[in-house]
Amino acid sequence: MTQLLKLTSRGLYCDAGDFYIDPWAPVERAVVTHAHSDHARPGHKKYLAAKEGEHIFRLRLGGEPEFDFVEFGERRNLNGVTLSLHPAGHMTGSAQVRIERRGEVCVVSGDYKLQSDPTTRTFEAIRCDTFVTESTFGLPIFNWEPSDSVFGEINAWWSANKAVGKPTVLYGYSVGKAQRLLASVDPDIGPIFGHGAIINACAAYRACGVNLPEVRSVHSVASKHELGGALVVAPPSAHGTPWIRRFDNAATGMASGWMRVRGIRRRRAMDRGFTISDHVDWLGMLDAIRATEAGRVWVTHGYTSQVVDYLRQLGYDAKELLTHFRGEGADDVDASDHAVTIAR
Repeated sequence: MTQLLKLTSRGLYCDAGDFYIDPWAPVERAVVTHAHSDHARPGHKKYLAAKEGEHIFRLRLGGEPEFDFVEFGERRNLNGVTLSLHPAGHMTGSAQVRIERRGEVCVVSGDYKLQSDPTTRTFEAIRCDTFVTESTFGLPIFNWEPSDSVFGEINAWWSANKAVGKPTVLYGYSVGKAQRLLASVDPDIGPIFGHGAIINACAAYRACGVNLPEVRSVHSVASKHELGGALVVAPPSAHGTPWIRRFDNAATGMASGWMRVRGIRRRRAMDRGFTISDHVDWLGMLDAIRATEAGRVWVTHGYTSQVVDYLRQLGYDAKELLTHFRGEGADDVDASDHAVTIAR
């Protein structure tokens, strides 16, 4: 059992260094892996995070907390514990937390993916004794197609909608997913509009140095005619609201890892579903675990019990961590929708 980390009622705690990693209750010092709200929560006195995501953290948490932003690979000594942050590939500024004391190394990956993404650095495998992995999509049915192929489908769909004068509404989470969509579609097809929450997040991304196309506010148009043939990027929460009803006869699509499951798109009443996730898939998770050479693997948020059982079959010292992290939301998804046997 590792002596460096333990799970408490406030979150994952390093007693020797006296800091928490992504705590969900207020603490004195929080090391935060990335700026999504289930990991970067308000109320802590001090925050340590990756410099690359500074403006996104400030958008999420405001200007009042005490921030300590560090470069990837920069080492800090906290009460005899050596801490450094390394790219996780999840979103801009997302980091894995490496901690070391007396030769023992633990890595907390936060949320991560192995796929390429123009808005973030690629996941860096780090050798360790204990690796903490998410399992949002920890079943064999979740294996992602190459990003170029999926975005080719999105561009073709948008072009076809434009040819008949339809707006194309594509749903993706406002911080992270939406910016990946915007950075990957072909802006030469037509104008791009965004929900207000997405436009605000885009400003923070640009301040972090991420190149994004122009995204106009829907309120800037003089008539609905300007929206015909445009791409509109909006958060899933906008679906079915008065805001979205202004787009007459729009084609709608969802970008999510859950689109890999039959029936999810139908239940969400979407015309199209595109399997794009900022979380690691099944094979990527196994590749990441092997690359760390860790003997102990702690599994959190997702299909934890299934992944732990499988890893134990492979000889790992694996256990579940019951945390407050959510991963990629899918409130209407249940494992019984897609029973899968995990075999060696």
